[in-house]
Amino acid sequence: MFSMTGYGKGVAKADGVELTAEVKSVNNRFLDLAIKSPRVFLGSEERIRAQVRRHISRGHVDVYVSYTDKRVKEKTMSVDLNVARGYYAAAEELRAAFPDLKDEASLSFYLRLPDVVRTDENAGADETLENALSEALEAALRAHADMRYNEGERLKADLLSRMSVIEELTEKIAVRAPIVAEEYRKKLTERIQEYLAGKADETRILTEAAVFADKCNIDEELTRLRAHAKAFREICTLDQVGRKLDFLVQEFNRECNTICSKSNDKTVTSLALDMKNEIEKVREQIQNLE
Repeated sequence: MFSMTGYGKGVAKADGVELTAEVKSVNNRFLDLAIKSPRVFLGSEERIRAQVRRHISRGHVDVYVSYTDKRVKEKTMSVDLNVARGYYAAAEELRAAFPDLKDEASLSFYLRLPDVVRTDENAGADETLENALSEALEAALRAHADMRYNEGERLKADLLSRMSVIEELTEKIAVRAPIVAEEYRKKLTERIQEYLAGKADETRILTEAAVFADKCNIDEELTRLRAHAKAFREICTLDQVGRKLDFLVQEFNRECNTICSKSNDKTVTSLALDMKNEIEKVREQIQNLE
């Protein structure tokens, strides 16, 4: 079982290159991946996404990549003529507006202007950078997974303890439910005897009690609650459980709501409301699971 919240960092060093990859994630219904890396890795983004997907199935994930390259690499210079023309046109406009200004423009002057001359390193990441990226990202994802697993195990312990409470409440309701119908029959008998001075029709009393017992019968709901609890524990043994448990909690709520609506007993209603409170706590925790 894995939490969706975690952090991991990985570093790779090779041939004068030192690359750092960091992975940070928080809760999200689907996998939402954001990559922040130097321009040299623009062509590597799909590879990064594929590598992340092998480890993470959902959550908002931020991947940060940074590097230093101390290798001696061949660089080429390029001139952006459009930028240079823009500067020249602006200079001519100023010359026309202020003819008395001294003109100190020269070739070297234009070469020093921002963005006129650009340094172009070899396009894209070379094999050394790509290998360092893959190695550092894999290390970051493993560290990230370890943190998410540890957090997931803590959440699992909490969820299972709450499920034990839900199971206990289910059995308490199961014990109380048959008593409700019998108490109703006794109260009905006492009231009719009181009003009719001891001339009550026992058959009519039993019929009314049977109708009441049928209306408030919750055997099916209790059976389904037990089945859901068993399924919950089985799902908790898996790695990716968030969506399955989220659906199952909805079923828990449905059965609990039905018990509340059928109940005509203060004790059963109170126990069912306690169960709803535990179910809500379980639902909140599940939102943190992958």
